Amino acid sequence: MRLRCAVLDDFQQIATTVADWSPIGDRVEVVSFAEHFDDEEALVTALAEFDIVVTLRERVPFPGSLFARLPRLRLLVASGMRNSVIDYAAAKAHGVTVCGTESSGTPPVELTWALLLALARGIVEENNALRHGGPWQSTVGADLHGRRLGLLGLGRIGSRVARVGLAFGMEVAAWSENLTKERADEVGVELAGSKEELLATSDFVSVHLALGDRTRDLVGARELALMKPTAYLINTSRAAIVDQDALLAALHEGRIAGAGVDVFDVEPLPADHPMRTAPRLLATPHLGYVSRGNYATYYGQAVEDIQAYLAGKPVRRLG
Repeated sequence: MRLRCAVLDDFQQIATTVADWSPIGDRVEVVSFAEHFDDEEALVTALAEFDIVVTLRERVPFPGSLFARLPRLRLLVASGMRNSVIDYAAAKAHGVTVCGTESSGTPPVELTWALLLALARGIVEENNALRHGGPWQSTVGADLHGRRLGLLGLGRIGSRVARVGLAFGMEVAAWSENLTKERADEVGVELAGSKEELLATSDFVSVHLALGDRTRDLVGARELALMKPTAYLINTSRAAIVDQDALLAALHEGRIAGAGVDVFDVEPLPADHPMRTAPRLLATPHLGYVSRGNYATYYGQAVEDIQAYLAGKPVRRLG
């Protein structure tokens, strides 16, 4: 009898074609779910008969209560090598092995620039006007060359965003609580004296921090009020780093020029969520990691994780 493997949140129905699952085909039946299960009851019902689950990023929490209700589960594979919504202690207590995969930082860097450039040059507005008989030229683009790009975070992704900004001829500065001048010098950017200084002096602000106790609501109403009315905010990191209500208020009141957002307080975004209709907002449905190359890595290494587990030698263990 073959084991059963569930692949969660396969919205594009690509998981079983972007990677080769044949190495485990004789031992594992793979079932992908295109729909999102947004509560524990739905997850328990869907996953009750599965031995293996492949979950995408941090979209589905796996608390202790869920592990307790899935006694058949033996292997959980999460894309990426860090996942804050899995209770690793509970997984271990219930005999569940948790493994991860590699994840490229390139796609979120590219999406950051897609959002920033589209905002700066009014791409969405101009495209809509062109396609639907609107005015010929209705926006005046914001320049990048010579403008200041402020980065909250200068890690793996933030540093690559910085280098693109430098290539555009931008002045690039960065700040985070533990950022040193040595690190800023290494990347070739200015170390901002404070978060407040960075926000007040930047024409574009982009968030590239991990979510934690120190970064939750790092940018709230007070911080947004420091930004120039001509400045743009980009967040492809984690929604909770920016106070969502404060951001909505700033957009509705025109206190900043606009925002590009790829992450939300609840995902998928409900149909009536105010982020769907906010003015001055360019929003994408958490596409930061969504690229063919990344998916090939996620699901290709998920197959490797399952193979290794079946051989009694798990790899890329988490927790």
